Amino acid sequence: MTVGGFPQARVLGRDVPRVEDEPLIRGKGRFLDDIALPDMLHAAFLRSPHAHALIRGIDAAAARALPGVAAILTLADLLPCLAETCLKTAMPSPSYRQQLDRPVLADREAVHVGEPIAIALAESRALAEDAAAAVEIDYDPLPVVADCLAALEAGAATAHRGAPSNLVAEMTMGFGDVDRAFEQAPHRFRERLRIHRGGSHSMECRGVVAVPEPVEDRLTVWSSTQMPHAARRLLCDILGLDENRIRVATPDIGGAFGPKLVFYPEEVAVAAAARATGRPVKWVEDRREHFVATAQERDQYWDVELATDADGRILAVRGALVHDHGAWTVRGVNVPQGAMGAMPLAYVVPAYRIGLKVAATNKVPVAPVRGAGQPQGVFAMERLLDAAARGLGLDRAEIRRRNLVPPDRMPYATPLKTRGGIAVTLDSGDYPRCQQMALDGADWSGFPARQAAARAKGRYLGIGLANYVEGTGRGPYEHVSVRIEGSGKIFVATGAAAMGQGTRTMLAQIVAEQLGGDLGRIEVITGDTAAAPLGLGGSNSRQAVMAGSSAHVAARRLRQRVLEIAGQLLEVAPADLEIDGDRVRLKGVAEVSLGLSAIARAAAGQAGFPLPEGGGPGLFAREEVVIDAMTYANGSAVAELEVDIGTGKVTILNLVFAHDCGRALHPRLVEGQLMGGIAHGIGNALYEYMVYDENAQPLTTNLAEYLLVTATEMPPVKILHMESPTPLNPLGIKGVGEAGVIPIGAAVASAVEDALSPWKIKIDRLPLSPVEILALLNAAKARDSL
Repeated sequence: MTVGGFPQARVLGRDVPRVEDEPLIRGKGRFLDDIALPDMLHAAFLRSPHAHALIRGIDAAAARALPGVAAILTLADLLPCLAETCLKTAMPSPSYRQQLDRPVLADREAVHVGEPIAIALAESRALAEDAAAAVEIDYDPLPVVADCLAALEAGAATAHRGAPSNLVAEMTMGFGDVDRAFEQAPHRFRERLRIHRGGSHSMECRGVVAVPEPVEDRLTVWSSTQMPHAARRLLCDILGLDENRIRVATPDIGGAFGPKLVFYPEEVAVAAAARATGRPVKWVEDRREHFVATAQERDQYWDVELATDADGRILAVRGALVHDHGAWTVRGVNVPQGAMGAMPLAYVVPAYRIGLKVAATNKVPVAPVRGAGQPQGVFAMERLLDAAARGLGLDRAEIRRRNLVPPDRMPYATPLKTRGGIAVTLDSGDYPRCQQMALDGADWSGFPARQAAARAKGRYLGIGLANYVEGTGRGPYEHVSVRIEGSGKIFVATGAAAMGQGTRTMLAQIVAEQLGGDLGRIEVITGDTAAAPLGLGGSNSRQAVMAGSSAHVAARRLRQRVLEIAGQLLEVAPADLEIDGDRVRLKGVAEVSLGLSAIARAAAGQAGFPLPEGGGPGLFAREEVVIDAMTYANGSAVAELEVDIGTGKVTILNLVFAHDCGRALHPRLVEGQLMGGIAHGIGNALYEYMVYDENAQPLTTNLAEYLLVTATEMPPVKILHMESPTPLNPLGIKGVGEAGVIPIGAAVASAVEDALSPWKIKIDRLPLSPVEILALLNAAKARDSL
């Protein structure tokens, strides 16, 4: 299959076989838990059972005496190995009102269930867990903050003892004369919304293996992280070591979805424990730990208003957002900031203002999960548009069509700025056309007849629509180097991280396009600080845009050098040559050729002989293409579903997803990313809910209580592609890794509201469980009976 953008390409735009698949299919993948080393200790963490408590004392004597136990280490025990005791991971922002850097291990105060307090090291994981359970801790429980709205009330208990308040950050995002627009607007619509807290729940949980090398006083850390270079920098800071003494590498990673970009206390504690004991140490997170120790996202309350003219055109949006930060600052305010930034992007909004308050609670810290706030901003905007359509008597698709940014205004400069102060300019796209593709694909115009026929039989169908625009390809760069060795094999190294999304295939495709077209001769190394000196890792749908652009430029430069050297050796003009597989050939004369191995050896040189003219030794190119501006992908989702009014069950009958991610490097990988995001979005809309009680005790701590989408819940999905190449990078591509999740919750909410329209029920929250739908129905029936 070839999609538009690369019509003359050998491998770009084609569904070439993934280079990652064969070892995984044959059981030869190497995930973190597959790493086994001689003399290796296994770690288990003792975690707080309290949401908030003072730690009065720790007695580990009995645990240390158990057979097979090598050590029980608290923060005090690790101090000789630490230059700092806190993880300073907050991204810069002027909005902070207090600093909440979490400790390597809690030693005086525990502020959420699951916070690590001590690490047990033993000859097996089972022994380590027994040892951790044998440690006795004297806790003094403290008042708990379990809800972010209550946290900001006057006189509320504080999530941290001695904190001045629970207000972690405060900011306003906006532009235009909002108040005047509302004063003069003929129509106003208001929504109060709540969006749930959930997790990422990748197939593989987190893990760390730290290997000390005492001869050279070096440390190798294997981590299932999305950001190995950031992890190395933080390890260097906390352990007090130079960068050349720490290597961080990623093995195969079984999914990440955002929380694995965070740097965690366990990574430091395991590394410090390895240095303290002089032995390799391994820790692999179990699923229960994942529920109480890995970053989650959300719990947001929105109070928003929309002002329109008589024709439904947007005049202004305003409102307030309260965001649950959790107990520590592990990434910053990028999740709520991303939500506020995403809210107006698809539409022409003349005036906009959202005030944000970020509240500390005694829950697991919050960091990005797939979409990083954008699904929540889209949910808020789309709920407002549905309310306006209902109030004005307009079709929900029509009110959106009237307000979508039109193609003749591209590039469309908004007054917004990114978190780094970079102007938000929508670079390319045809949003109305994309919406129409989704409507046509779902037979939107034919739905009223289907709905009426179903209601005549006692069935309640609904259809919903949502649009999104996603900022992708966050810069400023990603490192890629391309090298041809004497064997003729091509090695690519990058700071990008592979997490199962096909990064190695993508880079191999881009390099192969310039260097012979044979992916089998290319080896790609991702996420290893020993192979790539720089890197920003995987997040924000950035890797194809940033690493792909660097790979493209590096490979083109290396191609030119290969042809120059081959031309000298063959005594022909470089322009008359082409690279085909592992050989350089004279165009039209297959017999005149030279292998890449011979060219690489000539470039490497011999002592006492001159190098080929025009360049230095070796066949090597390194590139970090710098792109500050983000490129903006877009799409539209239409969900048709049925609500069983007897049970509250929602069954999605059909889902259409039209999108534009610029040129598609590998159409099947693009569809795979979209399908994964759509599944994630369905989970967020209907199933996944991280429940805490009033004491901030987690109640959904296994996969029987916290529901994930499986194959049986997935509806038929139709994915429609359009291409608006971006001018911002040489390949014309945009990111797609998070796109699928962004509009799904909003589209499902719209469809459920449509299905329940006979009862005039408003959907103001996600997820929508059967219990909540029945409660809404019962309340509506009771209201109507008065």
